[in-house]
Amino acid sequence: MADFSRRDLLVAGTAAAALPLLGAATDAGEPAWQTLPTEAFPGKRDDISFADARHGWYGTGKGDLFRTTDGGATWAKVASKPGTFIRALGFVDGQTGFIGNVGTDYYPGVTDTTPLYRTDDGGATWVAADLGGKTIAGVCAIDILRTQRIYQGRLEPRHVIHAAGRVGGPTGILRSTDSGKSWTVIDMAAQAGMILDVKFLDEQTGLVFASTSRDAATTEGLILRTTDGGKSWTSVYKSGRAAELIWKASFVDARTGFATVQSYDPNRAQQLIVKTSDGGKSWQELPLVSDAKARQFGIGFVDATRGWVGTMAGGFETRDGGKSFAPVPIARAANKFRIVADGGKRHVYAIGTQVQRLTLG
Repeated sequence: MADFSRRDLLVAGTAAAALPLLGAATDAGEPAWQTLPTEAFPGKRDDISFADARHGWYGTGKGDLFRTTDGGATWAKVASKPGTFIRALGFVDGQTGFIGNVGTDYYPGVTDTTPLYRTDDGGATWVAADLGGKTIAGVCAIDILRTQRIYQGRLEPRHVIHAAGRVGGPTGILRSTDSGKSWTVIDMAAQAGMILDVKFLDEQTGLVFASTSRDAATTEGLILRTTDGGKSWTSVYKSGRAAELIWKASFVDARTGFATVQSYDPNRAQQLIVKTSDGGKSWQELPLVSDAKARQFGIGFVDATRGWVGTMAGGFETRDGGKSFAPVPIARAANKFRIVADGGKRHVYAIGTQVQRLTLG
């Protein structure tokens, strides 16, 4: 199965629960990762989203949605929808956001077939996105591109939103070019077996991070690129190795991005990431660590040189653009990293078996 087994979830959750507050820096004067106080959860949480430096949300596989109004110092449960697996989140401001559900027939206990919800009251109530009678099986990632348009002689904000999935397949993308008021559905069954992440660099140019098939034992890692808003796709990376998929991606600008290559080959110790310097047209493999236990999940870069990768063996950091990595005190199975600006500071959030924060000056 192209995710945690149930045993992996329980072991990771138990180990993470025993972690102390991670406050000791490796080097004198260096900022430290801090573990934020959250409700215990038996496994990894999948996504965290911030509208600004104070207002953020995270969800769980039990359908619980939590909100912070103080940058993560405290969290309150604002909604609970048992049977929903909150896999992805994307908020455009303190009130309006989108909640992605992984869907049924993959995880035990998930009964909700609605792939995407919208909230306009900070997460307290959810309304199913109107997909015009079409749908996709589930959502694993949400990407929000902030743009502007000229309307009656003035500039006004606009959001181009994509929600894509899913782990285990089948695959599809939900696309909105009017801030979520209306949606089109893109069937990706002919292009990919699973879709785990999505990123659009502009309204027309985007990438999906995926696998060649739905069979976890034989599938290869796959990245697809579009330049026409999803009407057509070109394969720009294929791993060429069985039991691999591309899990998550992180872009620092329209040209430079990174993604994790997740391997389920028990005999493969060498873990890799991939990097692009040309907007996703081509990708270079870079070694992360030689450790079969370090199955990768999330990745996040604050600039072209400094970034982090979450794995089942803990976290790793690079300060040279992925040429080398060193272990850092990030809890196991960090599935998503978010970079949040706060005046002259930047907060890096990691969510997995714990919710953590690193503040950079």
